[in-house]
Amino acid sequence: QVHLVESGGGLVQPGGSLRLSCAASGFTLDKSATAWFRQAPGKEREGVLCISGSGGTTTYANSVKGRFSISRDNGKNMVYLHLNSLKVEDTAVYYCAARRYITCHMLTGAYDYWGQGTQVTVST
Repeated sequence: QVHLVESGGGLVQPGGSLRLSCAASGFTLDKSATAWFRQAPGKEREGVLCISGSGGTTTYANSVKGRFSISRDNGKNMVYLHLNSLKVEDTAVYYCAARRYITCHMLTGAYDYWGQGTQVTVST
């Protein structure tokens, strides 16, 4: 059975940083595309960043370019999302998702496995 579990969310001030973790079991991430999505209240879930099975990365949300990055630790079978210079508008539930393919995709429907999400709140 495949499980993805996110952690690392919390309350942070504008300009602060967080590192989100995605731990996988029953599935090997190092040969799959793994992405981070986020969903704010009342809004559609949107792609943020993705790392392919070959290690290349893609940024889907222009608003996070230069501030967020994605990485993978193959030995730990984990993927991370590094959030820097956080803004109030970054507040959302952040999800990790994996697909049974090597290449990244920007749409939610392309992903086979999902975590339950972790809340990131940026506020004073």
